Amino acid sequence: MAETKPGANRSLHDQLVSKFRNFIISQQWPPGYQLPFETDLADAHGVSRMTMNKALSQLTREGFLLRRRKLGTFVARPHAQAAVMEIADIAAEVQALGQAYRFDLLERRLRLPEPGEIAEARIVQDCQQPVLHLLGVHFADAQPFCREERIINPEAAPGALEQDFSAVAPGQWLLQEIPWSSAEHRIRAVGADAAVARDLGLQPGEPCLEVTRRTEISGRWVTLAHQTYPGDRHELLARFEPRPEAV
Repeated sequence: MAETKPGANRSLHDQLVSKFRNFIISQQWPPGYQLPFETDLADAHGVSRMTMNKALSQLTREGFLLRRRKLGTFVARPHAQAAVMEIADIAAEVQALGQAYRFDLLERRLRLPEPGEIAEARIVQDCQQPVLHLLGVHFADAQPFCREERIINPEAAPGALEQDFSAVAPGQWLLQEIPWSSAEHRIRAVGADAAVARDLGLQPGEPCLEVTRRTEISGRWVTLAHQTYPGDRHELLARFEPRPEAV
């Protein structure tokens, strides 16, 4: 039976997992931080070593921690993980093409989420909490490469409100600073509306490729991004192998 403090609604295991997860998200435990020994953590938090081990094991399965035999337990560094496609760093994409990269921030403001965003980002409990809205264009050799419109949940991305994103694009900052546990992509062909055409230097109605990306951490949404590319300047490539049949 899981340990439970008198009067507590959640087991000590659940309380520890939530507490340590928040330490990592808030960067009270930054990437690369080495946790104290398991026995010391158990003593400090008044739980058995078994309960502490289970809590750390769960956070390891979720990708928040790395456990190295004879070395200890460390906070994992945020990284792009493959879903249908990886969460790409657009700056790295452009540079891999041998082109000069820059990001122009066009708009940055704190506002309430719009109805469509509430549905897309699946904002359930925080509909009246402000989101950080960002609009910008990524360039490759002075030519528009991608238009990005994004909202960020400041509660799930500590430090976002302190960033002006004029030097580092929001997606790049999120990849470097904020861990995530799941992501989803929606890819579709669209015609450029007036705003997209203006920002990408296209004619209204020209074909574009739109990637909509949502990430979350432990059931809490982190960001919703719409990245729109000129249709004749971008392609998506995914490599995969057949999954072995279960024996």
